[in-house]
Amino acid sequence: MDFGVVFQCDPPASAVVDLARKAEEAGFSHVWTFDSHLLWQEPFVIYSQILAATERVIVGPMVTNPGTRDWTVIASQFATLNEMFGNRTICGIGRGDSALRTLGAKPGTIAELKQCVEVVRELAAGRTVEYRGQQLKFSWVEDGKLEVWVAAYGPKALQATGEVGDGYILQLADPDIAAWMISAVRRSAEQAGRDPEQITFCVAAPAYVGDNLEHQRDQTRWFGGMVGNHVADIVARYGESSAVPQALTDYIAGRQSYDYAEHGRAGSTHTDFVPDEVVDRFCILGPVENHLAKLEELKAIGVDQFALYLQHDAKEETLAAYGKHIIPAFNG
Repeated sequence: MDFGVVFQCDPPASAVVDLARKAEEAGFSHVWTFDSHLLWQEPFVIYSQILAATERVIVGPMVTNPGTRDWTVIASQFATLNEMFGNRTICGIGRGDSALRTLGAKPGTIAELKQCVEVVRELAAGRTVEYRGQQLKFSWVEDGKLEVWVAAYGPKALQATGEVGDGYILQLADPDIAAWMISAVRRSAEQAGRDPEQITFCVAAPAYVGDNLEHQRDQTRWFGGMVGNHVADIVARYGESSAVPQALTDYIAGRQSYDYAEHGRAGSTHTDFVPDEVVDRFCILGPVENHLAKLEELKAIGVDQFALYLQHDAKEETLAAYGKHIIPAFNG
């Protein structure tokens, strides 16, 4: 199993670069960041510094979207970084949430998401695409490549992921829900004539290593609020009887609002509706043995990478614990 780490681009950017360097030293293979330019600093600027300060980690957004930037700009950013640092980028993408809603815009459509995946991937690889009625190609790209992993929860988004994604990003670490979501993506890939074994499955969730479980829950409860915000969209679109697992939809009954000024931050005031049970299911908390046990469950259902969110007060301690105890247990 690969291990990634997800940062927010809070200033100073040098601190994000330093944490990325420590993540590489600890054995992480991927460094991801949020991409929401009104809430945090611009990630693509920071990626160049991370890539310059490291030797092997793969870097990219978790996740970007089709609406913030023109698709050719997204592709050019990745292709430029790859030319500079040797194909060490990856594109995580979804319909868009905070980056668009804070602009007063709605998330993109599934059709736009699928088209964007193909345009960005093909252009970054140096191939010709049709975009806005024109045949386009980056003549300066040689030996380029870019994997695009799609983040999804709802039925249509899961179907689209199986149809076009190189990977699938699920932002929660509940093994039962993850198994259902992965099966949906695999089924869609098969129906589209693709080999589901060629799709990489990534689970992303907060991880906190330590013994004070009550404190860890308080530090990671924001994640249940973030996931609940996405689930609320699904319920609004498909109804409570949608195909999404009931365990994912039941807990949002007490949800009242969501404040993007506190998006992804410990101590969020809009997450009181998230019970401890959901925090424990969605995150990986507690001593090292708890992490090893849940990661084994995720690995058994086909998860290829666990990307841990580090939005709490023990970032370096958790990185060190994963580097010393957890990553070696999986990778020798």
